[in-house]
Amino acid sequence: MRDGSYTYKLFHRSDFSAFWALFTDNLINLMVLAGICQFVFQMPADIVYGRIVPGAAIAILAGIAVYVGLAKRAAAQHGRDVTAMPYGISTPVMFVYLFGVIGPIYWSTNDPVLAWQVGIGAGFMGGIVAAMGAIIGPWLKRVTPRAGMLGTLCGIALVFIGTVPLATVFENPFIGFASMIIILWGLVGRFRLPFNIPAGLLALIVGTIVAFAIGEVKISTDGVGFYPPMPYIGDLIAGIQHLFANPELFLVLVPVQIYNFIETMNNVESAEAAGDHYPVATCQITDGVGTMVGAVFGSPFPTTAYIGHPAYKRMGAHAGYIIGVGVVIPVAAFLGLLAFLNNLIPVAAAAPVLVFVALSLITNTAHSVKTDHMAAVTFAMMPHVSSFLMVKWGSLIGALGAVGVAGLPQLGDEALTAALLQQGAHFEGHLALSQGAILTGLIWGAIVASVIDGNFKNAGGFAFAAAIMSAFGIIHGASLHWPELSGVSAGYLISAAFLYIYPLFHKEDKLVNENVVVEEAPTTPAE
Repeated sequence: MRDGSYTYKLFHRSDFSAFWALFTDNLINLMVLAGICQFVFQMPADIVYGRIVPGAAIAILAGIAVYVGLAKRAAAQHGRDVTAMPYGISTPVMFVYLFGVIGPIYWSTNDPVLAWQVGIGAGFMGGIVAAMGAIIGPWLKRVTPRAGMLGTLCGIALVFIGTVPLATVFENPFIGFASMIIILWGLVGRFRLPFNIPAGLLALIVGTIVAFAIGEVKISTDGVGFYPPMPYIGDLIAGIQHLFANPELFLVLVPVQIYNFIETMNNVESAEAAGDHYPVATCQITDGVGTMVGAVFGSPFPTTAYIGHPAYKRMGAHAGYIIGVGVVIPVAAFLGLLAFLNNLIPVAAAAPVLVFVALSLITNTAHSVKTDHMAAVTFAMMPHVSSFLMVKWGSLIGALGAVGVAGLPQLGDEALTAALLQQGAHFEGHLALSQGAILTGLIWGAIVASVIDGNFKNAGGFAFAAAIMSAFGIIHGASLHWPELSGVSAGYLISAAFLYIYPLFHKEDKLVNENVVVEEAPTTPAE
């Protein structure tokens, strides 16, 4: 029974520990996206720290204001303490926008400003997709096996979020290893650190101290200043116009935003399991609108309700921990303190945190899907390996040209393709897999998971959808085009026909092949 005298306290002493965990998470995301935009995509510092970072802070602030209100309402309705939903930049989706939207524009045009404009256009349109999750999310979640949705993100995590930062660690092992061992100890092993300091924060501190000791970094105030958030309507419109002129970019942002709003549903469900009830549709709309607000103010990167509510609930947090993040992050962004930290903290010190993000996404997926579905997750990851190879092969050709090698063929040149094949490098196959890798991974993960479950109609539906998409160049094509029956689309049609028709001629119990040798996992002997 609800107590009429109950008053919800926004702040509790347990919020302090929860604040450091959520703040570190958001801080590292902002530092990483700022570093990649500035040093990989060559965006000017005034765009990175004067537009993108303040815009992201506004998006975080807007979403946190809503989630604090939702926490107060839930506490009043149920007459007890609740923990507000954690909120911030979506880490997996952030990397998809970096390397699936902004990166390709920069690499094809060498224009960092256009890449930023397209990024905020994609962020705004992606926010609309995320908000639509309140309408279509339940149906998509019902027909799409989780193994397909999460498996394709695991592929991105493996190659872009994990492998590239790990290489950075080994390029600068003095700094990287010092941070890596703390991440392994505190986040992977989950062992206690001195004074319960968050592992991510301590890793950055230790890595920076080591960098100072060996003379790798110095204190610089370049970029520190006052950066008030401003709306960039003209740039946003230019970015959206470019998106519609190159609609294949929608093939990146739509599926990943579908993942985002389904993940919001999952996170709200996990909060409910922990005892806190929040309206799913309101949370999805909040995430979408927060992303759109950020895009208007210059940030391409989607915001979302974070995973991990049960952990903050166990800490005893109320709403104060997200209020603290909603105050400190904007202050740091508007005063250019993120620029100061990026100048101070070496990349190798932050890279182990990204390795952990990749490990966490893959291991959490392994725990959240059926054991049998790990085959589907593995299949869904494979197209991203091909995507990674295509990016690095392109980088190799560019590097050879930069050092003065004359007469270089372009990737796709017939003679080069034949020579690569002779060396065991299957260029054409990797190219096909890399085109629309996010959707390809999702589709094949869904097909494999559905086949494992004996849901042949669902598997056939995904195969048929893939046939249509490949016919239009949505997947396995360089660009959209009028439908044509290629070898790949014909292959999908044959697969769909088999999945629909073959089971009709057999009783369900006759489909199982008793002669297949299955390697079973070893059992642990009882002690």
